[in-house]
Amino acid sequence: MCDYSLHGVASRPAKVGDKLVTRQFWNTTTRGFSSVEESNVAVCLLPGTEIAFQDEVQRELTGFQFIFSKKAKRAIPHKVARFTQLDMDNPCTHHDALEFPDGQTVLLTHLRAGQHAIVLQLPAQARSAKSEIQDRVAETRSHEEDVLHQR
Repeated sequence: MCDYSLHGVASRPAKVGDKLVTRQFWNTTTRGFSSVEESNVAVCLLPGTEIAFQDEVQRELTGFQFIFSKKAKRAIPHKVARFTQLDMDNPCTHHDALEFPDGQTVLLTHLRAGQHAIVLQLPAQARSAKSEIQDRVAETRSHEEDVLHQR
């Protein structure tokens, strides 16, 4: 949802239609998303959330990326991405990332600050077996009533 290094920052879950901006959060070394209206509040995405950027995505080169990666110097030629989390078994690293249509994955903390995006779609939520059974019972009753009215 929100990277471990943002636990000291106010946050809220993302909603469809949220207008986001990438930013460096005060007193952290982490970049992430905030809403355009609430710049000091981190907007946390669920894995599977789809977003669209206003422009091609730009990275902020850091450490060895700056020296060794020619690929990291280019803009990512996509405007749509899906949120994911990496290396969840390692509690001391950044997890929040975006996966692009070509399979490329980039950590949020490596995105250049100031890029605008919008939340297109939240992931489908798993439904409980109980709510599925209740829906089926309601559908069956509705069907039975339709049959009775046709007679």
